[in-house]
Amino acid sequence: MSASPVKEVIVGLGSCGIASGARKTWNALERALGSTGAKANLGITGCVGMCYLEPLVEVVHEDGSRFLYRKVNEKRAEQIVTEHVCGGKPVQKLVVDLGAEGSEDHAYMAKQRRIVLRNCGGIDPEDIEDYIAVGGYRAIRRSIEEGPEWVVSEIKASGLRGRGGAGFPTGTKWDLARRSAGTPKYVVCNADEGDPGAFMDRSTIEGDPHSVLEGMMICGFTVGATEGIIYCRAEYPLALKRLRIAIEQATGRGLLDAPLTPDGFSFHVKVKEGAGAFVCGEETALMQSVMGQRGMPKFRPPYPAQAGLWGKPTNINNVETFANVPWIIIEGAKAFASLGTEKSKGSKVFALAGRIKRGGLVEVPMGITIGEIVNDVGGGTVGKGRRLKAVQMGGPSGGCIPDSLFDTRIDYDEVTRTGAIMGSGGLVVMDDTSCMVDIARFFLDFTQKESCGKCTFCRIGTKRMLEILTRICDGEGRMEDIDLLQDLAYRIKTTSLCGLGQTAPNPVLTTIKYFRAEYETHIRDHKCLAGRCSRLTTFHITGECPGCMACLKACPTKCITGKKKEVHVIDQGKCIKCGVCRDVCKYDTVAVV
Repeated sequence: MSASPVKEVIVGLGSCGIASGARKTWNALERALGSTGAKANLGITGCVGMCYLEPLVEVVHEDGSRFLYRKVNEKRAEQIVTEHVCGGKPVQKLVVDLGAEGSEDHAYMAKQRRIVLRNCGGIDPEDIEDYIAVGGYRAIRRSIEEGPEWVVSEIKASGLRGRGGAGFPTGTKWDLARRSAGTPKYVVCNADEGDPGAFMDRSTIEGDPHSVLEGMMICGFTVGATEGIIYCRAEYPLALKRLRIAIEQATGRGLLDAPLTPDGFSFHVKVKEGAGAFVCGEETALMQSVMGQRGMPKFRPPYPAQAGLWGKPTNINNVETFANVPWIIIEGAKAFASLGTEKSKGSKVFALAGRIKRGGLVEVPMGITIGEIVNDVGGGTVGKGRRLKAVQMGGPSGGCIPDSLFDTRIDYDEVTRTGAIMGSGGLVVMDDTSCMVDIARFFLDFTQKESCGKCTFCRIGTKRMLEILTRICDGEGRMEDIDLLQDLAYRIKTTSLCGLGQTAPNPVLTTIKYFRAEYETHIRDHKCLAGRCSRLTTFHITGECPGCMACLKACPTKCITGKKKEVHVIDQGKCIKCGVCRDVCKYDTVAVV
């Protein structure tokens, strides 16, 4: 029997869990608890970070002991209620054992340092009492007790840099806004996360919205702003829902829209939904959108701290930056600065995606290497026998870093030296089935479509670059195209007004720098050895095929024939070069020729 009765059963209902079927799991648990008469409460939480194990369910006992269950479908939900909640015996084969050294689950968490994600997966994001129970809103009270100058000093001493990508020192930015003349002042939270493969801000809001609100409140008190605006893309409905619940609850508790100091300081927060324009992640374009204008960048100076929204001093930070602040205020600047490198302090949240075994949301100390994140935390590539090839960091504004540079530390300066950027934290892993020319084409297609069109080189130059890349992927490239791509890239970088144009060529420049041979093979040999460019690819099943029939069953055009335990054959006339056969083959007998 278990040490004590079960108090609560908690379901991970972040977007990742819901996408994996967590609502069905919730319903199954509700039915099972109801039919058995079990007294345990059924609760929710956000993303634990282990997205590769969703849906996740945690059983909490009255004595505080906890059991986390993996991949809980409806059948397993009923089993957990019957055997564990009612029978008192945990279903050990389904338990996530974070303490067992050598296990995959332990390896995923062992090198993490959770500051931003400290509460994600541990509290109910829709209940302010849960946040208060773990120390929530103590930081704003201490900030008020110590005063604005102390807060600025503490944030500066912590070494916190803006986590939105540029890495500007947060304390310096706050100090500039505090010293700027003019009222009212504004605090803006940039939650317009638009990088393909990035979900850090979304998951943070879904799992711990109050930490973001509290960080904004501390900033507002420090710089003298009474108005806060969260600019969040409309494609994040769950994050928006939980933000609004958090604002309503904080208002009800007298934390928002109520005097917090003897001189009457109060802070008001509202949510502004963005339409999903990538360029609105740039702060001047974001402000234009907030004010009801078309989201297009503007010249700086003046900077937002001097003249931002409606010409008034405005401080803009992203979700991750604000979520760090309450922890720093309570735990101290020295604790934060003790992590990381000389110029990059604290921790960094990354969204691990792509060809990675353990995909999810991780938070690691600055100074850890890319290789440690990919291999130790993420478990390496997902495909059997596949070789790690590169990571894409910084999204469309970043670049591709080859496996030969996986000893690069997570440090703003070191990552920049590779030709990529830290970005907001998207980290897409690629193996030898990824075509680097096609990767460059994919990201440039994204930035070309997202260009606001204000700058000629960004508007037209990215279009010309995309046409060249498409031509190369189609087998119609010329050797001089490589030099032409580089020439266009440097012109776009040096003539564009905002960060979108200035960084749009990065994926092209880094893939040419590190994978030039792939460009040359596409052009000279008319081959895509990764098997991604359909016009340059032919799939062939080798003589080692054991005849398991997995590829035959998975093929969408039924172009594969063969009997069980016999070598299969691909009808090249029907093959659409989708690569599904290779993806499902467990024996590595589907080759590109």
